[in-house]
Amino acid sequence: MDAHTHDDRAVVGEPADMLCKVSQGVTTVIVGNCGVSLAPLVCTERPMAPLDLLGDAQWWTHASFASYADRLTSAPPPVNVLAFVGHMSLRAAVMGRDAVQPASESEVARMRDLLARSLAEGAAGFSTGLAYPASRQATTEEVIAIGQPLAAANGLYVTHLRDEGGKVVESIEEALAIGRAIGCPVVVSHLKCTLHENFGRSVETLACIDAAVDRQPVDFDVYPYAASSTALLVELLRDDLPVQVTWSLAEPAMAGRMLADIAREWGVDQRIAAGRLLPAGAVYYSMDEQDVRRILAHPRSMIGSDGLPHDVRPHPRLWGTFPRVLGHYARDAGLFTLEAAVAKMTGLPAQVFGLVDRGVLRVGAFADLALFDRARIIDRATFADPIRKADGVVEVWVNGHSTYAGEQDGVHASAGRLLRRDRDQASRA
Repeated sequence: MDAHTHDDRAVVGEPADMLCKVSQGVTTVIVGNCGVSLAPLVCTERPMAPLDLLGDAQWWTHASFASYADRLTSAPPPVNVLAFVGHMSLRAAVMGRDAVQPASESEVARMRDLLARSLAEGAAGFSTGLAYPASRQATTEEVIAIGQPLAAANGLYVTHLRDEGGKVVESIEEALAIGRAIGCPVVVSHLKCTLHENFGRSVETLACIDAAVDRQPVDFDVYPYAASSTALLVELLRDDLPVQVTWSLAEPAMAGRMLADIAREWGVDQRIAAGRLLPAGAVYYSMDEQDVRRILAHPRSMIGSDGLPHDVRPHPRLWGTFPRVLGHYARDAGLFTLEAAVAKMTGLPAQVFGLVDRGVLRVGAFADLALFDRARIIDRATFADPIRKADGVVEVWVNGHSTYAGEQDGVHASAGRLLRRDRDQASRA
């Protein structure tokens, strides 16, 4: 199970769009993260960043969650899907381009109603990305007010923290406070500590989460790399932060190149170069390997790729996350046992996300299975060559149907389902 994805568009695209996941052994993806979800939002022009990571206006056609759910039901994807509703998508639906401003009481009420309707139509919960421009003006009180329907619907609150750098602990405390006020479980997305001055602070962040566990349900996911990726945002740039361009609408040929090299070639400052590239995406080399290892090794950590399937030169996590955990960190580095690694991507996320009879291997459970060679499993995707299938995945089954075989190139079944939290009682394959 990929506990954190941006596969919202990929799962309603062509089956081949999900080769990046099934080739790693993934059978279920969690979508609608970081405040970004395809529904409920209709766009007549390219949406603002980072909503545009899912594509331009042609993909934003679902005015309701029910519409998105119907699409997944009528044309099943190769993997199972559990879907969240994104705060930024709600803001854009209600406020339009004014989503970069504080919301009024009436706008908050409309967003709350949209969330309640989406939960009734099958959404698993509510996600935020409070670090981004389209959500940054939202107060803690706004998030709590919108999220009120979660408690009655047994929904989750999933959050890309407001700050993953200097104020990371305060941001975790905000997320925990939101969960307590609403009365719902919290999942912290891609837990990390960014920028050099914050290296090592995973000791603090993990202690903060550990201290909260006795008073409220809280979990987190992590990806096994010391670099992040999102939209290219000029406000994130620093002279000591290496940045690699993953795509650019204005300058497509720059995909894969370092921003500093582009700026030097153009004879301009990096911020000016970035402005010329927009809209664009980027990899930010902003983390410390020891923090990554400490977070990965924590018993509550789930594995999520956070991959961006529509980037021209994506972060290698899109194709390599799960074999990297199994091969590099578990087998080769001995950071944890292979059994513990498997649990982080099967039983634990199934428990956290409330997926009944999934993530376990037993008679009567859903037949979502991945067979891999423990001696050969390893990622092959790199920052220089990111679109490469992993080695060692032998075969993958989704709901009992063989979906991927390692000796074959493509996806050969689309047997996935839209899952409901705690309510997935469909007949077994």
